[in-house]
Amino acid sequence: MDASSKYKEDQTDCIVCKSEETETFVTKDKKRYWQCQVCLSNFLDKDHHIGVEEEKSRYLEHQNSIEDPDYRKFLSRLSTPLIKKLSKGNMGLDYGCGHGPALADILKGAGYNVDLYDPFFFPDKDVFSKQYNFITCTETAEHFFEPYKEFEILDKLLCRSGFLGIMTSFLPAKDAFEGWYYRRDPTHVVFYSNKSFEVIADQRNWHIDFLEKDVVIFRKTL
Repeated sequence: MDASSKYKEDQTDCIVCKSEETETFVTKDKKRYWQCQVCLSNFLDKDHHIGVEEEKSRYLEHQNSIEDPDYRKFLSRLSTPLIKKLSKGNMGLDYGCGHGPALADILKGAGYNVDLYDPFFFPDKDVFSKQYNFITCTETAEHFFEPYKEFEILDKLLCRSGFLGIMTSFLPAKDAFEGWYYRRDPTHVVFYSNKSFEVIADQRNWHIDFLEKDVVIFRKTL
């Protein structure tokens, strides 16, 4: 991060929490980011967002096979603790499941019914007329162009006492952001800290449970 490149002449509100307390900076690869001083999230300026077709092509490069044992092991970091919280007959939604919905397959194998939604690969808008006991969102939240709006949608989709499981790489130390591999994926536009998720939870009266690194489960309390 090039601290000398900070400027504030065209203020942008935080896309995660809607705070007006943001600062902007430019990285050495000439990308402009905003940093929220309230929820401590970083997000890419919309002028650097890629187009829809390029975004979809990038997703198709991901080798996320349902049968891949290493990928399933990676996803178990969320599925294992989530399953311990669920009850028989619970209905779930894999939100942003991608073209290889392995997590949904894991959960179905554990005896749960799971709907799929992905704007590119499973664009079933019928899911928005339902409510779910649990929702999973793995390696998806970093792609949200409008996180505040997305979390409002997820809140509406959750039943009372429902669970929302998120997996995403949390922000590293400030001086590591510049060279962070996760930032360099052109489809990754927003990056969260622990504080980001605490603010997201507070704004919606959710209970929050940080599990292992980069995994968090919310519970809707109202």
